[in-house]
Amino acid sequence: MKTKEKKPLPPVPIPNLTGINGGDPESSDIRKKREKIKEMMKHAWDNYRIYGWGHNELRPIARKGHSTNIFGSSQMGATIVDALDTLYIMGLLDEFRDGQKWIEDNLDFSVNSEVSVFEVNIRFIGGLLSAYYLSGEEIFKIKAVQLAEKLLPAFNTPTGIPWAMVNLKSGVGRNWGWASAGSSILAEFGTLHMEFVHLSYLTGDPVYYKKVMHIRKLLQKMDRPNGLYPNYLNPRTGRWGQYHTSVGGLGDSFYEYLLKAWLMSDKTDHEARKMYDDAIEAIEKHLIKKSRGGLTFIGEWKNGHLEKKMGHLACFAGGMFALGADGSRMDKAGHYLELGAEIAHTCHESYDRTALKLGPESFKFDGAVEAVAVRQAEKYYILRPEVIETYWYLWRFTHDPRYRRWGWEAALAIEKYCRVSGGFSGVKDVYSSTPTHDDVQQSFFLAETLKYLYLLFSGDDLLPLDHWVFNTEAHPLPVLHLSNTTLSGNPAVL
Repeated sequence: MKTKEKKPLPPVPIPNLTGINGGDPESSDIRKKREKIKEMMKHAWDNYRIYGWGHNELRPIARKGHSTNIFGSSQMGATIVDALDTLYIMGLLDEFRDGQKWIEDNLDFSVNSEVSVFEVNIRFIGGLLSAYYLSGEEIFKIKAVQLAEKLLPAFNTPTGIPWAMVNLKSGVGRNWGWASAGSSILAEFGTLHMEFVHLSYLTGDPVYYKKVMHIRKLLQKMDRPNGLYPNYLNPRTGRWGQYHTSVGGLGDSFYEYLLKAWLMSDKTDHEARKMYDDAIEAIEKHLIKKSRGGLTFIGEWKNGHLEKKMGHLACFAGGMFALGADGSRMDKAGHYLELGAEIAHTCHESYDRTALKLGPESFKFDGAVEAVAVRQAEKYYILRPEVIETYWYLWRFTHDPRYRRWGWEAALAIEKYCRVSGGFSGVKDVYSSTPTHDDVQQSFFLAETLKYLYLLFSGDDLLPLDHWVFNTEAHPLPVLHLSNTTLSGNPAVL
């Protein structure tokens, strides 16, 4: 078989990058805390290096590699790709170079393996692009583009809404069996925009940009019940699946990427900002409530009524509201900053009301029960970052010391209950003072949880938010000043 000759990628001017290192904190106390977070990162990475190298993730107690179906059957070194930018930012450059060498020698996408388009996009493409921008090493850009080409067949559906999974070798796509009547999931097909715009920017090939803009145009035409976006959309018929709306799992990062598309475009993508503002107004009207005890929470719209339950994943929204406050309609910046602070407080309560001071996977607001998990199946903590992410954004925008205090509480709890000799593990019950471990060190623990903690104890000059936008896996991508390129979002230019 003849393979077509690969054209070298065009030289693209890297945006003027500000704040890719530094951030030394002002006080020795904060410096010590930041050093501790760095030591935790080293512990997580070193053990992965010894026991799980090249595997997607690590089982730190069994001391062997681990993988889940989102990465298919292949060993693609998810933890390496996901951790690269964290290592770089922390100045762990020997470790960074070890990861780079593995990627140069071993990262191969021509494998017969079915992967999650969403997870591979946010972890691998996001991680590779971020490593490229931070380090300037061409190999990361080349690998990101190779992988993106493998994801494109997922968009071959009657509507252009991509399948949830694609086989990297055959290009055959399909949806998760459990998703409403063969539907694609809002958070999955709605969380491609940032990475795909950067891919078009770096390659000069508009195909990636066109794919995500097509999704946006389709969503704009659709009827939205109560102004809310349902979580399921059938890629064959172009119709919504069941009416379930959530700012937690299944919905979350779709809203985040509307806001971040605007921020990443140097605030020129007004269409994205309008979609974000409209969505947030509907969410505030229909999903955000106050509990009897005065806690602000984001419920889920299910089968025509509001379920008074909030997931750990939805806790990212406190940071999102704060990030979107500037530029909001009708001078409501103060209102959205306050709303972000209220969500941060609620999510802190979900941590504070457990034995371990770590938050459960989801928590209820029913009668006397507030910010507490009720079902055994919701009491676990798998090293998730969303609450710490929100603390960090609110710290950046307010410098209220409570966010550093709360972040440090979480760091100490992770250190005490999740650290094992072979890395870090999630726990199965945050209400039990003698928890059992789940024996998985998630790749997002290194990509997100530890990065957000490190940034929380760093100065604002490290990755300043007017120059960098973080993807939903905490991979920083630079703001693109696009007015003079074909990606300005101006249809006349395309």
